[in-house]
Amino acid sequence: MKAWVLQKQAAIETKPLLLQELPIPKVEDNKIRVKVHACGVCRTDLHVAEGDLPLRKSPLILGHQIVGVVGEVGRGVTKFKVGDRASIAWLNSACGNCKFCRSGRENLCSEAKFTGWSVDGGYAEYVTVSQDFAFHLGENLSFVEAAPLMCPGITGYRALKLTEAKRGDRLGLYGFGPAASYVIQVAKYLGIETYAITRSQKNKDWARRLGVDWVGGYEDEIPTKFDTAIVFPPAGNLVELALSQLDSGGKLVLAAVYMTPIEVKNYNHLWMERSVKSMANITREDGKEFLEIAAKVGIKTEVEVFPFDKLPDVLILAKGGKVKGNPVIKVAD
Repeated sequence: MKAWVLQKQAAIETKPLLLQELPIPKVEDNKIRVKVHACGVCRTDLHVAEGDLPLRKSPLILGHQIVGVVGEVGRGVTKFKVGDRASIAWLNSACGNCKFCRSGRENLCSEAKFTGWSVDGGYAEYVTVSQDFAFHLGENLSFVEAAPLMCPGITGYRALKLTEAKRGDRLGLYGFGPAASYVIQVAKYLGIETYAITRSQKNKDWARRLGVDWVGGYEDEIPTKFDTAIVFPPAGNLVELALSQLDSGGKLVLAAVYMTPIEVKNYNHLWMERSVKSMANITREDGKEFLEIAAKVGIKTEVEVFPFDKLPDVLILAKGGKVKGNPVIKVAD
């Protein structure tokens, strides 16, 4: 099979991923093999490729927004059959026995493995995964539309859950991109008001098209204090700004997998029981809940599709914010 392989971490502009011919992965017991039709491109891939996150496997096939068709099932597989549409997200496995797994927090399992980081991912023609960590994919979306549901979709949903926002609450979204685009749609479905703060005029327009209640820049005066907020970019300097715009008792969730240094200089921005919580990974339950809501709402967002052989160039474009919506690599028809 053809696969893009990261041999050594380096600046993405140097194109550290190399296209190689590799053996098709064998199907082990309780696993399925998926013929990849599309894979979304994520900023986490950039963090791994460039060294912001340490390598957990080398060489490595990146990519964790995977959708395709089951081509073979291993012994003991009962949840999928050949021909099923299937999808694979960031969480690839967990031990199932630790205190976190037993309490519904498998995302914190110290033995957890992650697609495209701990194990090979979807920038390839084929990938294998445990039947227990794959999702059934409905027929209502094309493969390229469905791929981003697997990371910005589920991740945005988990960040929203962690805010504990409820109907009538005001939610501030700092930095606007694929994850925030899904949050707006779910929040509207749940009756939560949304306010987007972003520099980019392109992203302001995107938020407006999705029906955000208000959009502005970081320097603009917000129309109201927020009950909850999410910071999406890995920009530590946004944390104090977001805290300063929270109402008393407000909750701030940091949704980035990597963050530049954070400094809160004014304690008054934390006072009055404002809180900060980081988000780490996702759970399978997050994925199931989000995909159910996505099917009910008919969630869609903007994608820009690229051919498989253009992946190194797409990663450069994604780093520079020069992609319209969610970048997706089309691997097969």
